[in-house]
Amino acid sequence: MSLEILPVTGLPEIAPGADLAELLAKHGSFEDGDILLVTSKIVSKAEGRVLHAADREAAIDAETVRVVARRGPARIVENRNGLVMAAAGVDASNTPPGTVLLLPEDPDGSARALRERLQELTGRRLAVLLTDTFGRPWRTGLTDVAIGAAGLPVLDDHRGRTDGHGNLLQLTVTATADELAAAGDLVKGKTSGTPVAVVRGLGHLVTDGHGEGVRPLIRPAADDMFRLGTSEALRRAVTLRRTVRSFTDEPVDPAAVRRAVAAAVTAPAPHHTTPWRFVLLEDPRTRTALLDAMLAAWRRDLRELDGWDEERIARRTARGDVLRKAPYLVVPCLVMDGSHSYPDGRRAAAEREMFTVAIGAAVQNLLVALTGEGYGTAWVSSTMFCRDTVREVLDLPGDWDPMGAVAVGRPAEPPKERPERSAERFLTVR
Repeated sequence: MSLEILPVTGLPEIAPGADLAELLAKHGSFEDGDILLVTSKIVSKAEGRVLHAADREAAIDAETVRVVARRGPARIVENRNGLVMAAAGVDASNTPPGTVLLLPEDPDGSARALRERLQELTGRRLAVLLTDTFGRPWRTGLTDVAIGAAGLPVLDDHRGRTDGHGNLLQLTVTATADELAAAGDLVKGKTSGTPVAVVRGLGHLVTDGHGEGVRPLIRPAADDMFRLGTSEALRRAVTLRRTVRSFTDEPVDPAAVRRAVAAAVTAPAPHHTTPWRFVLLEDPRTRTALLDAMLAAWRRDLRELDGWDEERIARRTARGDVLRKAPYLVVPCLVMDGSHSYPDGRRAAAEREMFTVAIGAAVQNLLVALTGEGYGTAWVSSTMFCRDTVREVLDLPGDWDPMGAVAVGRPAEPPKERPERSAERFLTVR
């Protein structure tokens, strides 16, 4: 198989409102099965996505849905189309001085519209890719990738096929659209003023319909092993954590919980001890038995110790539904093994507090690690108020002190935005 990559030359400077398809039809020569690789900048210009340079930072903010990494003024972000790139694609290159360009608002939609108009004008069966320049994790240098597509599949899934040696392919999915975009850039270049190239010889890829666009190329957050940069992960994982009280029915991966527990037990602890134990309630019958027994103990306390009536008790205990409706529960326990004994109450209390801080740090590690796995969590203190009941139902040793319970599951809805909290009001500097 062979192919050609041909430049489309002679295009004028693109102005807002320009009929880009008409200009391409005039300056290019196309055949059935051609794939057009169109630099997104000229589409942005034609669509009037031009701003004054002074508005660049505000534009980046407006286009950003998630900051992935930050170093000085440089930002790697996810934009509204799910693309992870520098500065949300807001670019000052190849645009008149004093201006910046936004990416097309809907790159797939722009590719479809351009394809339809070009096919109408030329009578040819074509595909269109909109391309932009990206950096890549772990690799120096830039390359073009597809950010909009119409008329061809953007992925080639080899899974289930065999290679030349008869080996079954289990993981290989080729990013065809990105390969084409990078190849086209060898012809277009960054400074040559050639924003469009044509790939000829791959007509079998061109489809009658527009297809799914580039969405299949964008890795879902749940599958992204490198969703945050290192420093951002360490800092933002803590602030991204939210208390989630409504979960989907999707089962929780026990391996993910065990990875989170492995992170939890790296917490600091007194005297080089390991004072943490985590009870994983994976059997629904065990969870139900525990929650029923805890509810009975709670009702008994409210009735006998607080003197509440049944209506008031029902309203108060309804708050415990978050544990009952969660698909998975973890009960962290404090074990005072390795603790020092003191004859006086003051030092004995301080010793207990040291170990309590350790289990608190472990629970925080657990919550943050589960957030990194894509799960929502809620720490609820209720097991601390009926420890004997919990130990009896779960058949735990007498020196294991339950320290609340953690509900785990996929959040039923996105957490609400939380404004950044300044440290100043919590500081005393001496």
